[in-house]
Amino acid sequence: MSAGLAVETDGLGKRFRGRDAVTDLALAVPAGSVFGFLGPNGSGKTTTIRMLLGLVSPTSGSARLLDAPMPDRAAAVLPRVGALVEGPGFAGYLSGAANLARLDSADPLADPRTRRRRIGEALDRVGLSAAAGKRVKAYSLGMKQRLGIANALLRPRDLLVLDEPTNGLDPQGTREVRTLVRGLADDGATVFVSSHLLAEIEQMCTHAAVMRAGRLVAQGTLDELRGPSADDRLHLSTPDPEAAIAALAGAGLEPSRAGAEVVAPLRGRAVEDLVPVLVAAGVRVRGVRMAETSLEERFVALTGEGFDVES
Repeated sequence: MSAGLAVETDGLGKRFRGRDAVTDLALAVPAGSVFGFLGPNGSGKTTTIRMLLGLVSPTSGSARLLDAPMPDRAAAVLPRVGALVEGPGFAGYLSGAANLARLDSADPLADPRTRRRRIGEALDRVGLSAAAGKRVKAYSLGMKQRLGIANALLRPRDLLVLDEPTNGLDPQGTREVRTLVRGLADDGATVFVSSHLLAEIEQMCTHAAVMRAGRLVAQGTLDELRGPSADDRLHLSTPDPEAAIAALAGAGLEPSRAGAEVVAPLRGRAVEDLVPVLVAAGVRVRGVRMAETSLEERFVALTGEGFDVES
């Protein structure tokens, strides 16, 4: 395993009934990061998570979690991993606290002497202390989602794997989960967040990977994924538009008039390198700015599909 990675896959793939759900996946999740796993619904995100956790056997390739091969070392690795996959499942007739106690008692490594304290701390951390004694069948979807995260936090974890953690949450609940995820990373955990909500990935994550039709199409820091891009544009305000167009065309760009501005696709060129070209050509520069390709535009270009951008 490469140094500093909490999750790494090499050629990971899964085939169902003759159909490739995930193909040749090479993920590299830095330790301590909040890593967004982004893609449209049906792009292979949940299948990948199930393979990482040993819930589904891969058809090809390999995966390592916390420097150990999966699923071969699952018994040693999974106690260090908290997970919420495909929504939480709880006994509706039991309270939130009773559900957590039931699940914790099934964990052979959990200390029963500290169970009550740990359950209280987990419920408090996800904002469910007031509903601890309430039956889960009366919980909203967002409350159930937060209870699932609380279950993942019953013991200290080195890696948290959260599949659509803000699903069903109202704006306040979404903000609380976002703050919680950042806090977990600040405490030293790696948080792997699967989502189809671009806004959540942008506000929560330090790194991201983009899936399309079962294949990885990009990964890196958010800044690396944003650019620079050939679609970034120079916007120039000048009293000499014709001279500016001639100078930019001479520099290999394709400028045009756009209202009171001259606009040109940068094609990877730096704005600071073009201003001296304009000045040397006698163009009077009143103002210059760069319009960057948004993360949403970049992901749509990568996947060929739109993303939900509202939470």
